[in-house]
Amino acid sequence: YLKLANQMARRELLAQIHSRVMELERTPPKILDGVPETLAYLTERHRLILFTKGEPAEQAAKVERSGLQGFFEFIEIVPEKDTRTYSGLVHKHKIVKAHGWMIGNSPRSDINPAMQVGLNAVYIPHQHTWALEHEPVVAGSGKLVILPSFRELRAHF
Repeated sequence: YLKLANQMARRELLAQIHSRVMELERTPPKILDGVPETLAYLTERHRLILFTKGEPAEQAAKVERSGLQGFFEFIEIVPEKDTRTYSGLVHKHKIVKAHGWMIGNSPRSDINPAMQVGLNAVYIPHQHTWALEHEPVVAGSGKLVILPSFRELRAHF
């Protein structure tokens, strides 16, 4: 009985997990206030590349559900954002480091590795940034700008 009951509980749990995953996959990601308008403004003036990390199919689906993909010339999805992948991005897209900017909310994945390879960075702290992405911002050879919101990018670019 215990063996059968354990298997039933596991099947129920797996079904619940699967149901929740499917629900999350259908839910559009939450877009921060001002992001679509700011991207529309920036894309008219600059070449935009979305550089994100994660499982490629999952991230691509999330970008598609967001409806923001049209603002970007390229979308690059990598397993990890570090100095190696930033160097690859710079090389692949022929980015002039002194003119390239990384905009993000993660010191660990966005700001520090970008600045370590010589890019400029805009750090936009956000209260819901994953705890593992927090670390002190380390100065690099590029410029660092800290802004309170994504919308503020319009005043700087």
